[in-house]
Amino acid sequence: MRKSYLMCVTALSAVLFSTLFIASCKKDPQVNPIVTEPSNLARLGLYEQISGINRRIFIACSKLGDQATVNYGLVFDTGSTGLTIDANGIIPASMITTNGFVIPGDSVVVNGITITSQQAVITYGSVNSSISEYGNLAYTAVTIGDGNGNITTPRIPIFLYYKIVDNTGKQLSAHAADVFGVGPGVSSTSRKIGSPLSYFKLADNVASGFRLAKLNSSNFGNSATYTPNLLTIGLTPNDLNASSFVMHPLAFNAISGYSSNIASTITYNNKNVAGKILFDTGTPSTHIIEDPTATTNTAALPANTTVSFVTGPGFSYQFATASNYNFTTVQKPSYSGDDRTILSINFFLDNEFLVDYTNHRIGLKN
Repeated sequence: MRKSYLMCVTALSAVLFSTLFIASCKKDPQVNPIVTEPSNLARLGLYEQISGINRRIFIACSKLGDQATVNYGLVFDTGSTGLTIDANGIIPASMITTNGFVIPGDSVVVNGITITSQQAVITYGSVNSSISEYGNLAYTAVTIGDGNGNITTPRIPIFLYYKIVDNTGKQLSAHAADVFGVGPGVSSTSRKIGSPLSYFKLADNVASGFRLAKLNSSNFGNSATYTPNLLTIGLTPNDLNASSFVMHPLAFNAISGYSSNIASTITYNNKNVAGKILFDTGTPSTHIIEDPTATTNTAALPANTTVSFVTGPGFSYQFATASNYNFTTVQKPSYSGDDRTILSINFFLDNEFLVDYTNHRIGLKN
């Protein structure tokens, strides 16, 4: 999800998700490690769910540090970088106040989690609607996945937050915005935080990165459905060179590292717009075309409007808008505060996606 657009980040229940996406995971707490550190490849399933027209995919988090009964779900997000998770239920409640964590000195270790005194605020949203997480840089090992299959990361940097509030000042419920950001580069919160998937030690012939299979549209229901083998961690030479992915080299930014934004030409209503696209599983329903020449600040495209785009390296895709699927709006960057066109999770129902952390590339495949 992009941090300048409203993204209703939500928490997961690995057995039954609330249609409002606000339940924490209550799945069987058993942790059954299948792979602790992949020497070649690891494959995990994800949970798919829909509420109204909002689709989400979640990755289960069954252990954080020494806390083996966490069992929370995190939004699997290609549009941000870094793991953020609420501290409630993970560390003692006595350590959490509305103004921050109780940390004697520079850091404290609790339940196998090192919480530093380095504070930050992550804000997601637009001018009119936003949420902010308040927390600290922390370090810990993370077990992702559940009894269906899981792996454990090395000790990695994460963002542990103690409260989350919306733009009106209302504090939201615990774990209302846990995110598993797998984008390249580093988090805007701290340059020390990268994608959790980028820290695994892999075989010499396997590149650091992941491959996301085409999502299963039939598994999106009111309750979460586990879909196996959606996520492959580690990229083989075949993934990178012989599997029909169109590869896109990423530009380097001194602040955020390698950018996920891909230069493209977007076409709608017989109008070509040069811009850049973020392919974002964290945006749950609406494609957003940023057009500086738009006649209004924001407007929805009529149903059955044809939208297409082609990237610089030649990947192309076309879809028709609808009121409940591929819903698309056009915005002026001067209004939204962001010049990136966003393709929502609906793009991933028709296309495969990979991120090559080693060689700083994104691959797209029809």
